[in-house]
Amino acid sequence: MSIRKTMLCVIVFILALGLVPGVLAAESGEMKLGINDSVTDIRAVSVGYTFYVPVRALADKLKLSLGGTPEDLMLSGDRGRIRILKEGKGIAGDGTEISLTVFKRGGKLMIPLKIVTLLGYSVSYKPVQYLLRITDGSQVLDDEAFAEKFKEMLKPEEPPQPAPSPSPAPNPPKPVASGKIVYLTFDDGPSATTGHLLDILDKHGAKATFFMLGPNIERYPSQVKRMVKSEHGLGLHGITHVKNKFYASPAAALKEMNQGNADLKAVSGRTTKLIRPPYGSKPYFTKAFRDKVLGSGYHLWDWNVDSLDWKYKSAGDLIYTNVVSQVNKLDKYGVNPVILMHDQKATLQVLPRILDYLHKKGYRYEIITSDLKPLNFWHDTR
Repeated sequence: MSIRKTMLCVIVFILALGLVPGVLAAESGEMKLGINDSVTDIRAVSVGYTFYVPVRALADKLKLSLGGTPEDLMLSGDRGRIRILKEGKGIAGDGTEISLTVFKRGGKLMIPLKIVTLLGYSVSYKPVQYLLRITDGSQVLDDEAFAEKFKEMLKPEEPPQPAPSPSPAPNPPKPVASGKIVYLTFDDGPSATTGHLLDILDKHGAKATFFMLGPNIERYPSQVKRMVKSEHGLGLHGITHVKNKFYASPAAALKEMNQGNADLKAVSGRTTKLIRPPYGSKPYFTKAFRDKVLGSGYHLWDWNVDSLDWKYKSAGDLIYTNVVSQVNKLDKYGVNPVILMHDQKATLQVLPRILDYLHKKGYRYEIITSDLKPLNFWHDTR
């Protein structure tokens, strides 16, 4: 299968499963899995608008090789392979690292069904017809004919009605958290509009990480204190935001970050090791700069989604479209977005739309912390 066709399969699958809040599968919890022209006894479980299946049963039905240990499984076939690691990630056959949530249910390891698209398969999902189907190109029936032929088998069974009982019902099991994480980041603040920004985040139950400038920390101390109280992430963006000054030397860059940290501590009592250099780390934050600054204990963070809000300003539709297109590209490979935005008035006009979209896609918001593997353009994980 060509790379283009594989990517198309992934897109179809994500559009089917990631953008349909409130669909029948999310309500019923399970669907019978079809493979090519037959219905299997595998039941796919819906958690957070993602379907999960037992890895061993799936391997048996697709005649895939399953080896390794529970902490490092290798699932492979003629069309591709993927490693499933215990620490919540996977590695595709081309070496791409992806976020991969797995869990145990009834003693069986459950994996997201969508990873079969990385093994060369296609997935069809039609909730109205109760159809969830894997195909490899050898099938005879199209989806409509398949759904019609097996409609009685695909239709979920009616759950039995519980008998009246005076005793209270047991507590339902806690849902498994979605493996889709997004990191919102805002540069250049705080500002006169940070309070409004924090109001929007609060309304949407969203957390963000703020890479702040020292003088602005001093100018808006109440906003910094509110960030701390609301448990947002704190990061440093330097002092001057002037290329010739910040990048005058590695020592100058370190001095700015240390001064920003001192300003943060004076205002909030907190310090941080998270940094984002002005204009991002490439091309100016070279190895000499990284050795000096990261050697002092700081962790370098860039981004993988640039909203371009600094460029488009009040053109909210362009900012929104730009963010959505980049998030969708990362979603194809299970990569968590780190979105660059700026603490500015224009961004606040489009931010609610972006947050609504991320919510519908099933993302949960997390802050960047010092124990995470840094994401930066130099792939420097210090």
